[in-house]
Amino acid sequence: MAKDPLGSQWKTLDRDLNRIGQLEMATNYVARPMVGLGIAFAFILVAFFIAMTWFGGSEGSLIVAAAAAVGAYMAINIGANDVANNMGPAVGANALSMGGAIAIAAVCESAGALLAGGDVVSTISKGIIDTKAVEDGQVFMWAMMAALISAAVWVNLATFLGAPVSTTHSVVGGVMGAGIAAAGLSAVNWPTMGTIAASWIISPVLGGLFAAMFLALIKHKIIYRDDKIAAARVWVPILVAIMAGVFATYLSMKGLKRIVKIDIQTALLIGLALGVATYFITRPLIIRQSIGLENRNKSLKVLFGIPLVFSAALLSFAHGANDVANAVGPLAAIVHASEFGDFSSKVAIPMWVMVIGAFGISFGLFLFGPKLIRMVGSQITKLNPMRAYCVALSAAITVIVASWLGLPVSSTHIAVGGIFGVGFYREWHMERRLRKVAGTVPEAKIIAPIERRRRKLVRRSHFMTIVAAWIITVPAAALMSALIFSILFWFAS
Repeated sequence: MAKDPLGSQWKTLDRDLNRIGQLEMATNYVARPMVGLGIAFAFILVAFFIAMTWFGGSEGSLIVAAAAAVGAYMAINIGANDVANNMGPAVGANALSMGGAIAIAAVCESAGALLAGGDVVSTISKGIIDTKAVEDGQVFMWAMMAALISAAVWVNLATFLGAPVSTTHSVVGGVMGAGIAAAGLSAVNWPTMGTIAASWIISPVLGGLFAAMFLALIKHKIIYRDDKIAAARVWVPILVAIMAGVFATYLSMKGLKRIVKIDIQTALLIGLALGVATYFITRPLIIRQSIGLENRNKSLKVLFGIPLVFSAALLSFAHGANDVANAVGPLAAIVHASEFGDFSSKVAIPMWVMVIGAFGISFGLFLFGPKLIRMVGSQITKLNPMRAYCVALSAAITVIVASWLGLPVSSTHIAVGGIFGVGFYREWHMERRLRKVAGTVPEAKIIAPIERRRRKLVRRSHFMTIVAAWIITVPAAALMSALIFSILFWFAS
């Protein structure tokens, strides 16, 4: 039988085209991170030239422009790391897609920063160092520059390693290290540092406890009831009303400070009023939404989906209103010192600085955020809408309680602590149920499967990595900042 030369040629052509296609796919895969880096670098350059144009010809304009570039770099890292804590639970619970989460977070973070954030910020991160100890304005600017660089580099490194860390604590460590290098140990306000160190423990523990408490409530009042849908019709409007009241209180205290100053008593009254109104609005909606749902846990997830999306958006708005101002505080200090030739414990943040912070967060979230969002949302413990709702609610309540007690807390520590709280509560609850069901079974025969299931609920490797990153954030940023300050000061002199 004669061979078909055209057939062999077509097969060879198909193989060649397949190899070329695979090569193109591999090239695109390798080049994808470079595109993100290129866009980030372009944004940093834009920030540099904006500052140069704004301060063109003035003394110290180069320092301000360099600080603006580093501030843009810091904002990108905030978007890549810090924002994941707000959106991670909603994405992990499949209430939001990755694209939807990034879009909502970008809009809400920017709105919070530009509309309600940072009218006045403590340039030395809430009294970490005494400005009187650093008498020379030039030295002060180099110290703030070192703090900004070290904080940005540390957050970038943590993002690369997949560890959510507090950007505020990174700035605190950077300012402390630069202050020690510039004026010695006496320049640091050690009682304030002690309070911040205590928040490393207080923030995640409170977040975890509140999240576990709400999950226990949902399990006992809804999930374990014979008629889950009937129980949900009673309790879901109450839970949504609690969420609305808590977030109204949270935003009244933290998100509207640029517009109006509200004390905690007034904020609580606002939250109570909005919570009651939300209950009467959502109750008929929940009843209508629950019609036709099967009596199973999967149906309950539908009822918690929309409240979870709103909670993630509100958390992002509040984060933009608060943490962004803290992150660009050193940049604001440098701008103030350059404009007025002196430095102060409190300065107003110029709008162009807030714009850099807001847009930098959006770029960082879009380009580099998905990695941390996936880690926080799905790799620590498995989340569903009910568990993610508990995490979001606990974050807002913890901030309110901490503000009432006068304790500085980290939104990152609270959110991740809430996720751990949910996971560890599920472990404890599962062990308790298994022991109860086992009854007469010898304990030795049930310990092994309990331990196996426990390890599946919370990944210990992530737990240890994140806790270690939290512990060393301030010391690492401080050491890096002191070294950078010494180098900068040596070159300047």
